[in-house]
Amino acid sequence: MAREAAGVLVNVSLLVILSVTLGLISRDHVYVLGMTHGILFLTYCVLSLVVSHKQGWSVVTWVLILAAGTVPFAFVLVERFLKKEMRKASASTT
Repeated sequence: MAREAAGVLVNVSLLVILSVTLGLISRDHVYVLGMTHGILFLTYCVLSLVVSHKQGWSVVTWVLILAAGTVPFAFVLVERFLKKEMRKASASTT
């Protein structure tokens, strides 16, 4: 659950930063928005690493999940992938 929320928050903060570039939000808030996005992205990185380690995924899988954090709305594809992988893992243990 925390991983899903982190993915959504990172992507929303990225879109907010992009809206500054488009002139929709004042440039006076760039420092705060950038710092917030940085903290959220680092949280996403740590959570994805923890999940990857617990699930026993390869480094390539973790890097792909991490790269998806830099693309707006790519978290939707990541969540589909993760749910599929978790279903496979639970089916193999039963």
